[in-house]
Amino acid sequence: MTDVNVARVVIGLVVAMAIIIVTVTKTKIHVFPAMLIGAVAAGLVAGMPSADVMSNIISGFGGTIGSIGIIIGFGVMMGAIFEASGAAKRMALTFIKLLGKGKEDIAMGITGFIVSIPVFCDSAFVVLSPLAKSLARNTGKSLITISCALGTALLITHSLVPPTPGPLAVVNYFKLDLGMFMIYSLIASALIVPFGLIYARWVGKKIFRLPDPANPGELIDRPYTASELESPEQLSHEKLPGTFISFAPIVIPIALILFNTVSSVLGASGLLKSVATLIGHPVVAVGIGLLIAIYGLAGKTDRKEVVALLDKAMQDAGIIVFVTGAGGSLGQVLKATGAGGSIAELLVAAHIPGILLPYIMAFILRIVSGSATVGMLTAGSITAPILLSMAGVNPYMGALACCIGSIGITGLHDSYFWVVNRTTGLKDMKDMLWHWFGAVLALSVGGAIVLFVMNFVVGKIA
Repeated sequence: MTDVNVARVVIGLVVAMAIIIVTVTKTKIHVFPAMLIGAVAAGLVAGMPSADVMSNIISGFGGTIGSIGIIIGFGVMMGAIFEASGAAKRMALTFIKLLGKGKEDIAMGITGFIVSIPVFCDSAFVVLSPLAKSLARNTGKSLITISCALGTALLITHSLVPPTPGPLAVVNYFKLDLGMFMIYSLIASALIVPFGLIYARWVGKKIFRLPDPANPGELIDRPYTASELESPEQLSHEKLPGTFISFAPIVIPIALILFNTVSSVLGASGLLKSVATLIGHPVVAVGIGLLIAIYGLAGKTDRKEVVALLDKAMQDAGIIVFVTGAGGSLGQVLKATGAGGSIAELLVAAHIPGILLPYIMAFILRIVSGSATVGMLTAGSITAPILLSMAGVNPYMGALACCIGSIGITGLHDSYFWVVNRTTGLKDMKDMLWHWFGAVLALSVGGAIVLFVMNFVVGKIA
C-alpha cells in the first residue's frame, strides 16, 4: 500500500471517529445512525467505491447480528425476570449471612459482581439500593460505603463480563472464544473489585451518611445513638425465591460455556465433545438460563405478566442489537479499507504497545459519550481490525483493553452517575463527585494496573 493510501485510510478513521463523537454529543442523532454515517465516511475517504462501502456495511451488520443477536435477546429477557423476581435480593442476603456482621460492604460488592452479568447496572443498583439502606440502618455503617461498594462492583462486571451486551459485542469483533474470554474477564474483574472496595471504605469515612430514622429518604451525617440502633429495620426474606434457583440462571449458563471451552482445550472427542459443543454453545447456554429464569423464578407469576415483562425486555434489547450491529458495520468497512494493517504498521514503527490503542480510545469515548457501552463498542469495532493485523498482540488482551478502558471517568452526562448518587440520597454536588467520580477514577486506575499486569503475564500467548 502506498504512502498516499495509508494516509487516506488513517484520515478516514479519524473522520469516522470525529463524526461519531460530534453527532453523539452535540446533535440529536442517535448513536446507531451516527456509527453508520461514520462507516460510510471512513470508506469513502479511504477511496473505496460507494457500492463496496454499502456492501461491507450490510455484511458487517448482518454478520454481527447473526452471531450475537439471539444471545443479547435471551440475556436481556433473563435479566428482566431476574430483576423483577427478587433473585438479586436473595443473593445479597445469602452473601450477608455467609460473610457475617461487619462485612456488609463486601457482601454487597460480591452481589453486584454477579448480578450485573445479566442485569444492567443502573437497574440492578435501583433494585438493591433499599437493601443497602436497610444494612446501613441495621449496622450503623456508612451508607456511602455500602452503596459505593455495590455500585462499583456492578459497573465492573457490566463493563467486562459477557453475556453483558457490550463485552459480548467486543468478543465478536475480535473473533474470540467466548468461554476463554469469560475466564480472562472474570479474573480481571475479581482483581479490580478490591480497588472499588478500598475506595468505598475511604470515602464512607470522608462522607459519613446514614438513613435518617425520623425522615425516610433523608440522610444524617452523624453516628446513630444507642436508642436508634436498638430499633433496626427488619431485613425481609418474605416473597423471595430460594437460594439455588436465584443463582441458577446466571451460574449454569456460565458453567456450560466454560465446560465447552475446557472440553475443547483438553481435546474431548466423541459423545462428550458433541454434548459439550451443543449445551456449551452461547446461544443454547443462555437459552437454558432463560428457561430456568422463566420457570424457576417466574413460575408462579401470571402468564400475561411474564409475557409483558419479556415484551418490554425485547424492546430494550432492540436498541442494543442495532447499535452492536452498527459497530460491526464500521469494523467491516475499516477492515476492507486496509486500515488495520496500515495503522498496525505505524504502531509497530512507533514502538507503541498494541493494547494501548483500544484502552485509550474506549477511555476517551466513555468520557465524551457518558456511556461505557458506547465506548467499548466503538473502540472495539475500530481497533479489532488493527490489533488482529499486529503480530505479538494477544487479541484477548486487546478485547479486555476495550472493556477496561470503557470504565473511563464518569461525568454529569453519565446516567449511572445520577442513578447511584440520587438513589443513595446524596444531594450536594461536592459529595456526589467525591462519592462517584472518585470511585470510577479508582476503578480506572486499578483497571489499568490489572490490564498491563495481565498483558505482561499472558500477553504473548496467542
